[in-house]
Amino acid sequence: MLERIEKLQVLTVGLLVVLGILIGTRSLIMAFSGNTISVTGSAYEIVKSDSGSLNFNINVKRTNKNEAYKVLQNQIKTVEKYLTDKNITKIERKTVNGYYNYKRDDKGAYTNIPESYNLSQPMTISSDNVDLIKEISNDITGLISQGIDINVYNVSYNYSKLPELKVVLLEKASKDAKARAESMLKATQNSVGKISSVRMGVYQITPVDSTDVSNMGINDSSTIDKKVTAVANVSFKIK
Repeated sequence: MLERIEKLQVLTVGLLVVLGILIGTRSLIMAFSGNTISVTGSAYEIVKSDSGSLNFNINVKRTNKNEAYKVLQNQIKTVEKYLTDKNITKIERKTVNGYYNYKRDDKGAYTNIPESYNLSQPMTISSDNVDLIKEISNDITGLISQGIDINVYNVSYNYSKLPELKVVLLEKASKDAKARAESMLKATQNSVGKISSVRMGVYQITPVDSTDVSNMGINDSSTIDKKVTAVANVSFKIK
């Protein structure tokens, strides 16, 4: 009889231990499901710029202002003909810059006597044909052979549908974040629940082969083909 009571006590204790483990495990799962998981997702797309612009100067140096002005006007006509022959229709003349060069005395100090006059005509061209803008940026300095002093400055290429693309990429980045969260939770036998918060990161617009990133974002305008990358920091409920 005593032996049966001892066995019953042992069995009861065992059942209580197992029940405690089950309750503890259930409580752990319940607590865990009330937490969230934060994941960073990303998405990118390669786009081709749909507009471009080129800035350059025509420079003239002559003995006096009047002569410099006449020569500059003739050279502008030559440059503009070159551009219209290339089917460039958007040509902008900006404010002309001019200044005197003064003679030096025997000691090398500048005097008040003008020696020559410099004129510079800044110009900008633009086109939806980005390949044509690139061609001209490499070719226009050939006018130097005609006695025209041209300095080519920055070439800029832009993509006009960037706002719409950013929305699409943000959605893709959020889906990528969810896929990453599902992969991480798979081993824990938990699943991804509803989104609790989303924070959009800065966009990186870089050359296609670039790996550069910046906390402030990058907005490359020097290349025709660009890689637009979006990042989304998403928090999901765990269930």
